[in-house]
Amino acid sequence: KKYLDFGNYKEYFFQAVSNSSWANEGYLVALSVPQDGEFREALQKLSQSFGIGIILLDAANLSQSEILSPAQYKKQMDYAVMYELAEKNRDFSQFLTTITEYDHKNPHRYLSEFDEVLDDDAMAKYLVTKGILSDGKDGTI
Repeated sequence: KKYLDFGNYKEYFFQAVSNSSWANEGYLVALSVPQDGEFREALQKLSQSFGIGIILLDAANLSQSEILSPAQYKKQMDYAVMYELAEKNRDFSQFLTTITEYDHKNPHRYLSEFDEVLDDDAMAKYLVTKGILSDGKDGTI
């Protein structure tokens, strides 16, 4: 998300809960999270109650991103939810097939089925293209 505030954080948080209910861990990632102590405390309470972590993403310097609250790791994935999602969503079903059959010795599969890992320059261009960062011509990041 671009930003979290008192007006949207619960909606976005429970969207993250729903989207990651099947997974070992889940995170809500935002470019902007207020420093306000009351707001951060409210986020922490939700995070601890539902196990969803919070990441403050530094789009200008990804390695400087900060985990505000770690996700709780679930040892067992929720296979019933995974099955239900796979029945409803062809892309998710294909994703499960891909990770089940993954073999690093078969590069044509993983090169075509996984997103490319971008180097720093390509990532910077991507962030500008997607409107996450400015191109710097106006003096902003």
